[in-house]
Amino acid sequence: MSSLHKQVLTSKFQPTNLLPPSGNRSHGARGRNKQKEDINPTTWDKYFADCFKVTVGANVFNVYSLGDKGPLLVLLHGGGYNGLTWALFAKEIHSMVECQILAIDMRGHGDTTTENDDDLSAATLAQDIGEILAAQFPEGVPPTILMGHSMGGAIAVHATYNYCVPSVLALIVIDVVEGTAVDALASMQSFLRSRPTSFKSVKDAVTWSLYNGQVKNIESAQVSVPGQIKNAETGVLAACEDLTALTDETSPDEVDSRRPAIVPETIQEEDEAEFKIPQSTTTQGKYLWRIDLCKTEKHWRGWFEGLSNIFLNCGAQKLLLLANIDRLDRDLTVGQMQGKFAMHILSKVGHAVHEDEPAQVAEIVANFIVRNKFSEAKDNFR
Repeated sequence: MSSLHKQVLTSKFQPTNLLPPSGNRSHGARGRNKQKEDINPTTWDKYFADCFKVTVGANVFNVYSLGDKGPLLVLLHGGGYNGLTWALFAKEIHSMVECQILAIDMRGHGDTTTENDDDLSAATLAQDIGEILAAQFPEGVPPTILMGHSMGGAIAVHATYNYCVPSVLALIVIDVVEGTAVDALASMQSFLRSRPTSFKSVKDAVTWSLYNGQVKNIESAQVSVPGQIKNAETGVLAACEDLTALTDETSPDEVDSRRPAIVPETIQEEDEAEFKIPQSTTTQGKYLWRIDLCKTEKHWRGWFEGLSNIFLNCGAQKLLLLANIDRLDRDLTVGQMQGKFAMHILSKVGHAVHEDEPAQVAEIVANFIVRNKFSEAKDNFR
C-alpha cells in the first residue's frame, strides 16, 4: 500500500466529496448479515409518483416527482449518483410536510441525455437546474428549496448564489465542505481507479456498494444503485430495465470486479466474515458505470473552490448536514458560530447521509421547513 492510500485511509479528510472511500467498512445495524437479506434491485415507483422527461433545447433531463402541493423541494445528487439516491428520503419527507418534490438526474448522470455530457462545470450544471424548472413551470417556478448532496450540494449553492433559480426560500447542503473537498481531490483519482470497472449483474453492483460502504442502508442501495450503472451492450440504464427479470441472477462472490486496493488494510467486522468478498477478474461484466468520474477531474475545483464563502453569502435560509464535525473548515466554523446557518451532525452514517438515514434526515429537514414557516406539517408529524 502506498503512503497516499494510508493517508487517505487514516485522514479525517477522506475523499468523500464525490463518492465515499472504498475503505469505509463501518456498516452499522443495516449492514449486519447482508447475505440473509434481500439485496435484489428494486424500482423507483415504490417511492416516487412519477418519472418523466423535461426537454430543454436538445437536452432531455430525467426527473422523478412526488407531491403537488406546498413549496418545491428540488433534490440534486452527488457525482456518480442519480435522482434515485433520494428515493427513501423523498417518501419520508413527503409523509411529514406538504411539499412537491423533484429529484433530477443531472447532466451526464442517470437517464438524462444532453448534447455535451462532458460539460459538468458548476456554471453549466447550475444553469441546467434553472432551465429545467423554467421549462417545467412555464407560468412561474413555485417557491423553491434547493437541496443537494456532495457535488449536488455545491451546485445548489452556485445556483442559489447566481440566481439561476428564482424565489429560493432555503438552501440545504449535505456533507460537502470546501476545505475537506479540496484537500481530498489529490487522492480522488486513486480512489476512483480502485473501484470495479464492471459487474456481472445489477444485484452484484448492489452487493458491492453495500460491502464497500458506499451505502449502508440495504433498501436504499436496492433502488439507487441501478441508477448508477448501464447495460454495456445496449447502453440502457439498469434502472430502466425490467428489474423483476434481473433478481437472483448471481451470488455475491461472482461480482465482476477488482477488489479495492485499500480494503485489505481495514479491520474486518464480525458480520463481514459471513459476507463473501468480490474476487479479482479481468473479464468485463454486463454492467458498467453510467459515468466515468475520472474524466470529470477538470471540473472538480470549479465545484468546490470558494464554496464556503458563497454559501455564507447566499441570502436564503441555510441548513448544513454533515457526517462528521471534522469536515467543517475555518470559514464555516466561524459562520456557524455567528449563526449564519443551521447545522446538524449525524452519527453512524457514511457520505451518503440521506441514504443511510433517510428518516432522520427527513425529520431534520421537515423541522427546518416548518420552523421557518415554508410549509405546514402533516397530521402525523409533530
